[in-house]
Amino acid sequence: MIGYPTKKTNVLQTSAAEALKVDARLSHMGRGMTLESDINASNDYYIEIDRALIHKKPTPIQVVRVDYPKRSSAKIVEAYYKTPSTTDYNGIYRGKAIDFEAKETKNRTSFTFKAIHPHQIKHLEKVLLHGGIGFVIIRFTCLNETYLLDAAYVIDAYNNETKKSLTIQEIRAHGSLIREGLTPRLNYLDNVDELYFMEDKNGK
Repeated sequence: MIGYPTKKTNVLQTSAAEALKVDARLSHMGRGMTLESDINASNDYYIEIDRALIHKKPTPIQVVRVDYPKRSSAKIVEAYYKTPSTTDYNGIYRGKAIDFEAKETKNRTSFTFKAIHPHQIKHLEKVLLHGGIGFVIIRFTCLNETYLLDAAYVIDAYNNETKKSLTIQEIRAHGSLIREGLTPRLNYLDNVDELYFMEDKNGK
């Protein structure tokens, strides 16, 4: 669902300063949304304008018991979520495969590696091995800051046996702060452009 403004405000007809005020106000209004809903809304917008094709992977479900109240219908009465074998999102952008994991934390000072499963790290390693774009999006909910970190950096830190987490200072230094707004809610593809397609922007 894309969070379009409820009032009939034509942002294109406002001045640049007014547009920035509208964008900032709507960004503040959306702070209660989860990271997943923000990314999903952003992906819907990217698909709508044909900028990228990125989807959230469905969580696999193991059905345990099915009830048949009628011969013509079936009802699942017991099931459980299976552990995903890959990351949260994948798709294609500018001719490249894109794959990433999204995490959020209430901690103000660090992001623990306990939030990332070993199979997710292995999957990101495979993505990089085959030439895809891989990264992790981390949101600090208490700070209202969301960062994109290159998968290679996260993998190296994760595999360092002396490290159990990434500090907010490390994430700010090595990550890329994602701008929040109206459409898209999280403009993370601008960060992808800066990190992975800078040569194209420089005409090289």
